[in-house]
Amino acid sequence: MERHLKSIKSSADERGSASSRPMPVRRRGAFLLPNLFTTASLFSGFYSIISGMNGHFALAGIAIFVSLVLDGLDGRVARLTDTATAFGAQYDSLSDLVAFGLAPALLVYTFCQRALETYGPVWSKASWLLVFFYATTTALRLARFNARAGTVGKRYFQGLPCPSAAALIAGLVWFCVSQGYSARVYAIPALVATVLAGLLMVSNLGYYSFKELRLDRRLAFPTVLLVPLLFILVTLSPSGVLFGVFLIYAVSAPLWWLVRLYRRYRRRR
Repeated sequence: MERHLKSIKSSADERGSASSRPMPVRRRGAFLLPNLFTTASLFSGFYSIISGMNGHFALAGIAIFVSLVLDGLDGRVARLTDTATAFGAQYDSLSDLVAFGLAPALLVYTFCQRALETYGPVWSKASWLLVFFYATTTALRLARFNARAGTVGKRYFQGLPCPSAAALIAGLVWFCVSQGYSARVYAIPALVATVLAGLLMVSNLGYYSFKELRLDRRLAFPTVLLVPLLFILVTLSPSGVLFGVFLIYAVSAPLWWLVRLYRRYRRRR
């Protein structure tokens, strides 16, 4: 009995001493540096919307590419400076919805609107419904990515990343404008590409994430020459090269899926 009372007394003393200790104060707020890049990406996406509404389609497409670069920098800056937070992740997702969901959708709509009006009211109404489908798939892609963060591998993305889908659409519009192509000719292909990009975002196809690509390794000398060659190609035709790069990336996963399906069929035969 005495041992039991002593144990109760000692545990009470421990609780009393623990309660007398000052509680650690939680620091509230957000880190400035990574969120600064996220805000800049959001601003660039919003600027793309304004430019598209004013008829400056090439400038709107360039703004989406600028937002893509800034979106890639904010995460890397947060990891390098050890300032990654849950607030930053949620803020980045909301910024991506504007820059890579609403901005490309409105860019395609404003680019195709006048041309589709000549085809009749049905096409005019279908255009904003199709771009709304793209905006919805972007939101679903971001929600799925946030819900499964930390549970899936980092080598592959599940579905086409929304920055790549936005770059594909922005590159297509930018390329058409830079080459002087009429929107009447490319209005329907642009809408089809927008719908296909939305379907690829919510698909289960695996896209290589390039997160395991190490830039600190030694490379062969001929490989180093690819860097200035890439800069030369981009300088000659920025819209064409960028659109081609993201088009190849977008079709890479479906093509690889068809190759695996064909190999599986050959094995069964």
